[in-house]
Amino acid sequence: MDMNAFSLKGKNAWITGASYGIGFAIAEAFSAAGAKIIFNDINQELVDKGLKAYAEKGIEAKGYVCDVTNEEAVQALVKQIESEIGVIDILVNNAGIIRRIPMIEMSAAEFRKVIDVDLNAPFICAKAVIPSMIAKGHGKIINICSMMSELGRETVSAYAAAKGGLKMLTRNICSEYGEHNIQCNGIGPGYIATPQTAPLREKQPDGSRHPFDQFIIAKTPAARWGTPEDLQGPAVFLASDASNFVNGHVLYVDGGILAYIGKQP
Repeated sequence: MDMNAFSLKGKNAWITGASYGIGFAIAEAFSAAGAKIIFNDINQELVDKGLKAYAEKGIEAKGYVCDVTNEEAVQALVKQIESEIGVIDILVNNAGIIRRIPMIEMSAAEFRKVIDVDLNAPFICAKAVIPSMIAKGHGKIINICSMMSELGRETVSAYAAAKGGLKMLTRNICSEYGEHNIQCNGIGPGYIATPQTAPLREKQPDGSRHPFDQFIIAKTPAARWGTPEDLQGPAVFLASDASNFVNGHVLYVDGGILAYIGKQP
């Protein structure tokens, strides 16, 4: 096998919301594989934070302020990137939010906000990059899905609905544009130790684990939370030529949770 198939040398990779966390880890891996890194975030403060973090890692990255739920802004950004850097070869739809609110207490506006960021934005970004991918004859789109693309849980009705929809958007992009040598796949992280999940891992006043932390450890065959680094290899694979015949697939990186019914009480 030609291991150069995993190289991203000469590729332009746009990772949304990649100032920190999972998006940053994926960008770091892409850079190590040879890609040029482009990222955006919702405001200049976050973009500056990201640029500083990339610089500390010795990574040259180009950062832009863009609200990925704004179709006009996204279309303008893609044109700017193509003008300044070149055609986007790899898009990672990473930007996302979660609102942990019981369904009957959640307003329709709060529900729509989660859908807008977690589902509409990936549609908007993919729509913006696909025409140039078609013209180039190749492209990779990676949607950051979730175990909630498959499972439900209390307080995350909007998030589960959005991530389930994102799984089907992934399959449909594959169905519509696979003939143009565009591969659209998803990564479904398990419970990952990031700033977003930090409150769920806080030690209790008595020094014990947070109840949710205990629950996740018990439900995960790997007996730990994942790290952003656990997603790097799968992301490079799905962004590289090594995955050219993998399309419409969601790769779950969850430590085995989806395969496990749990221990008998």
